[in-house]
Amino acid sequence: MKKSLVLAMAMALGVTASAYAANPFSDVPAGHWAYDSVNKLAAAGIVDGYGDGTFGGDRLMTRYEMAQIVAKAMAKGANVDRLAAEFADELDSLGVRVAALEKKSDNVKINGEFRALYANHDGEGTIGKSHESTLRSRIWINGQINDDWKYVGMLQNTQDLTDNKGNENTEFQRAYVEGKLGGLAVTAGRYNAFFADGNIYDNRADGVEVAYGDKIKIIGAAGKATDDIEKLGGEGTTGGNYAGGALTADFGNFNASAGYYNFKDIMGKNSGVDNAIWFVGAGTSFGDLGLNAMYLKGDMSYNGNDVNDLDDDGYTVGLTFKGAEAAEKGSWGLFANYYDLGGQTYIAHTTDANTFDGEGFKGYGVGANYTVAKNMVFTAAYYDTKSKLDTSDKDKIIWTDLTITF
Repeated sequence: MKKSLVLAMAMALGVTASAYAANPFSDVPAGHWAYDSVNKLAAAGIVDGYGDGTFGGDRLMTRYEMAQIVAKAMAKGANVDRLAAEFADELDSLGVRVAALEKKSDNVKINGEFRALYANHDGEGTIGKSHESTLRSRIWINGQINDDWKYVGMLQNTQDLTDNKGNENTEFQRAYVEGKLGGLAVTAGRYNAFFADGNIYDNRADGVEVAYGDKIKIIGAAGKATDDIEKLGGEGTTGGNYAGGALTADFGNFNASAGYYNFKDIMGKNSGVDNAIWFVGAGTSFGDLGLNAMYLKGDMSYNGNDVNDLDDDGYTVGLTFKGAEAAEKGSWGLFANYYDLGGQTYIAHTTDANTFDGEGFKGYGVGANYTVAKNMVFTAAYYDTKSKLDTSDKDKIIWTDLTITF
């Protein structure tokens, strides 16, 4: 048995040797470099030496003998994950269940995403011409709490390279738990809320969401929307408090959804600006080709009075063909969307097109994505939209980004 292996096994038990009785092995006298470690392992029942009262530290062990030691250490609760993995076959032959230990050692997983973005804006009216260049890094932490619950956190760093500004911001943007409560699937905390396929809302929120069912699912949600959005020409930066739900159905090549979400105090606390949005949508696929459509109807009010200067209905139609898969080099996809959405039909829309700060927008977007190497996806898109409140405000965007996942 090598010195490093004896010490590693002893440290795995996490207690000192002084609490144990005298070493029972005649060939490991006091003062020997391994005395404390061997004493500790023997007292814990991990090693028991040979019939002649010796430890046999200079003797080469078989893999089966080593597996027996690992099995005993595991039974004592020692953290011997690497040894368990190394001797998994022998442990299996001893009837030791390694799966649970391996699962425990994988309780916390970390993965990440890096995105390099460049977008050029060719605007008219009050929009103007501009460009943006940013680097965004995200680190995701996933911790398994038990068989039914897990914790998810996300740290985001954004560097603004536009015009050599060099502005940088780091935020802990996600912190939530998700799991099962009876027959309900629950998400609670600061998570990314996604309402009406992102046509109403796609941003972080502090809230709770519950869902029941499988192919036919009932969803309920309530919470506070993010403070990082603008509405009505930048007069406010909060999405307010929300409550609502949806009914979805998914039957293979066909899916449908309908729902209602009510947002209160959109412009800020006690602003009196509320908006209730209904929607109905459907989608289907034919091989690699996908088609989806959604209709939305809003009912915005200010201190109980209807808001009439913003359109209260709208629709969007989308078309997809294939799609880039991060794990498959050379995979690719195409997408196209048409929008005609009133200002009362969305809070934080999912599109990368200009939505004109909640004024309502009309136009289209087309694009393609391609996996240039495993876990490296390049996207290029073009968006041409205009405001429905002031049609002289237009924006044409050339959007490119490279997203790397790890």
